[in-house]
Amino acid sequence: MKRFAAISILLTAMLSLVVGCSNTHTGASSNQLIIGIDDKFAPMGFRDEKNEIVGFDIDYARAAGEKMGKEVVFQTIDWSSKESELNSGRIDLIWNGYTITDERKQKVLFTKPYLKNAQVIVTAANSPITKLDDLSGKNVGLQKLSSAADALDASPIKNNIKTITEFPDNVLALSDLKIGRVDAVVIDKIVADYYMAKDKGTFKQLDESLAPEEYGIGVKKGNEALRNDLQKALDTMNQDGTAAKISEKWFGENRVLK
Repeated sequence: MKRFAAISILLTAMLSLVVGCSNTHTGASSNQLIIGIDDKFAPMGFRDEKNEIVGFDIDYARAAGEKMGKEVVFQTIDWSSKESELNSGRIDLIWNGYTITDERKQKVLFTKPYLKNAQVIVTAANSPITKLDDLSGKNVGLQKLSSAADALDASPIKNNIKTITEFPDNVLALSDLKIGRVDAVVIDKIVADYYMAKDKGTFKQLDESLAPEEYGIGVKKGNEALRNDLQKALDTMNQDGTAAKISEKWFGENRVLK
């Protein structure tokens, strides 16, 4: 009986191991692409009034997945932990207005850039701030661990700013700007343009920008196969007009880089 019990325990353990392995996310080897997003990054990826995830990057990713024969699944992540989520295997791609930087190139593989962007300064419409130098002695907000923070770090004006407040997302930063808790927000131009059009007369954007940049899609280091398959799909979308159609839907023009 003892021998039989021992065999039963061993078989149970082996079965549990098999089941556990079958539930492990295998990324590109499965038929799914798990895409990590910030769901408050309009117009790239955000939730609409029905709480559905929409945006340029959402449509763009779905179209690419279709070209690749993959089911696309969007997973909301803490944007400040995006590279950790990717490298742990919990997501396959970082795809939501993800700026290409030299620092990030050390952590992830990037596709070719697909959109141009810049970090800009947004203030209240009636603010006396009209140029970068006017930020001296002011309270400035930005999204935590974003390329906005990198751009401000690289600017000499940072040394003259009174306080820098980091927010989990741009929506909260703009909300605090709206009620006067911060004097200005450093933010992606694409995002700023969206909210200025949506909430006309509330904000203004300085003519001076902090840094030009480009968006790319992040893939785990070592997974060149997935990156190359994805790039092939993106190139096809440029050639057959799919990318232009998506861009015109969200921006009113074709902004996709070739």
